[in-house]
Amino acid sequence: MVWLRRTTHYLFIVVVAVNSTLLTINAGDYIFYTDWAWTSFVVFSIAQSTMLVVGAIYYMLFTGVPGTATYYATIMTIYTWVAKGAWFALGYPMDFITVPVWIPSAMLLDLTYWATRRNKHAAIIIGGTLVGLSLPIFNMINLLLVRDPLEMAFKYPRPTLPPYMTPIEPQVGKFYNSPVALGSGAGAVLSVPIAALGAKLNTWTYRWMA
Repeated sequence: MVWLRRTTHYLFIVVVAVNSTLLTINAGDYIFYTDWAWTSFVVFSIAQSTMLVVGAIYYMLFTGVPGTATYYATIMTIYTWVAKGAWFALGYPMDFITVPVWIPSAMLLDLTYWATRRNKHAAIIIGGTLVGLSLPIFNMINLLLVRDPLEMAFKYPRPTLPPYMTPIEPQVGKFYNSPVALGSGAGAVLSVPIAALGAKLNTWTYRWMA
């Protein structure tokens, strides 16, 4: 039954990685940098933090080897770069899609697991918090490198974008006055229980295949 258990685990990893990419597309869009610009940054940050941590910790605890969370984030990055290339082939500029930065946050999760001598609970609490705190920061740095998000949004609107998601000017001075702080704070809180869920999924899979 060992082969069946391992096959199931690897199948789950593939499914989660693919679905992570799909969630990226739908969570305000991974093209959110140019579609919604600053106005969806908080929602996007929370979605990306929780999405990354649930799959990364599942994969990492399955192998028990620090470094696999980073490998998981690399898979998602490659998937998204392929999508970026597809949009570029359709005639959109390279700046139209900015690939989210997952890898540094996943490295922090791996580092936590390694530094605590493979302590699962430390990985959930400390690693989950670090992922939630760091991902909005790395993504904001990434966003600042885009030429002009709002100009790109209006010049190259997505053909599939529904009317209610039409790019709008950022609400400066209101809720989105500090999108990095809000994204990091909410992400740090929510990433911990989602990390626990990823760890629990690992346990459930073993019991189901036992």
